[in-house]
Amino acid sequence: MKHIVQNIILLTLALLLLAGIFWARHRMGAEVCTRVDVVIENADSTVFVTKQGILDELDKLGIKVVGKPMSSINATDIEETLKRSEYLERVDCVKGQDGTITIRASQLVPVLRVFDGDKSYYMNRAGKRMAATASYHADVPVVQGHFTAEYPATRLLPMIDYVEGDSLLHSLVTMYCMRDSNNIFIVPGIYGHVVNMGAATGFDNKFAKLKLFYKQVMPAKGWQTYDTISVKWDHQVVATRRQKAVKVEIAYDPEDDEQIPDPQTMAVSDETPTLAIDEKKQKNQAKKNN
Repeated sequence: MKHIVQNIILLTLALLLLAGIFWARHRMGAEVCTRVDVVIENADSTVFVTKQGILDELDKLGIKVVGKPMSSINATDIEETLKRSEYLERVDCVKGQDGTITIRASQLVPVLRVFDGDKSYYMNRAGKRMAATASYHADVPVVQGHFTAEYPATRLLPMIDYVEGDSLLHSLVTMYCMRDSNNIFIVPGIYGHVVNMGAATGFDNKFAKLKLFYKQVMPAKGWQTYDTISVKWDHQVVATRRQKAVKVEIAYDPEDDEQIPDPQTMAVSDETPTLAIDEKKQKNQAKKNN
């Protein structure tokens, strides 16, 4: 008798549970959306995405949910549509039990600003672009160059992260310029020269060579002596001396026209052969000096 009562109780509970599920589904089907709540999760940073902006974006895209049955609203479609916005990095859309749609969105977090010809855009770590506008500015590393899907600007991020993590390099580097994937230049805050890093690989060794060059060579040769310092090759630094035009005074005699130098050759250059600093020789010399 006891087992029969227990079975009846379990059966009753199961029926009540099924009834509750059917009632909830029916209520959900009959319930309409009364409001849309928007939460900007990283609003503590510089705000360029607002709650009203997201609502306006939905309206512009023809997505009207208020007043519609909750059962007819596809939260996933709303997510995927908003994710296409260049200003958003992540979007979650949840349907509540009280006729509320909650949208949680994260603004795009730029890590680079790229200048490509007359275009300028910000980029996040995933490579998503956001057009740069006068109404928004982010203090991020600046890169100049033309990038493609095959070689996006994010390929420079490991090197840029290395610079940002080194206090000396962070204060030294003002921007990056990519001529091609094997000739990436940094523009230092020290006026008068650029540094050719080569490809965006092996940068820890390259920056070590650059620091050595700044310490041992530049103070002796002068900080305005070279226009390009290249650390792209193994075990050496190659510096190209600056071209300086020197004004030449000559006495003009009409009878000596054939002897007058071509104006294109009248600039005297003080260019000297390329200077190569061999790391091994530097180390051996340092040992001898010690």
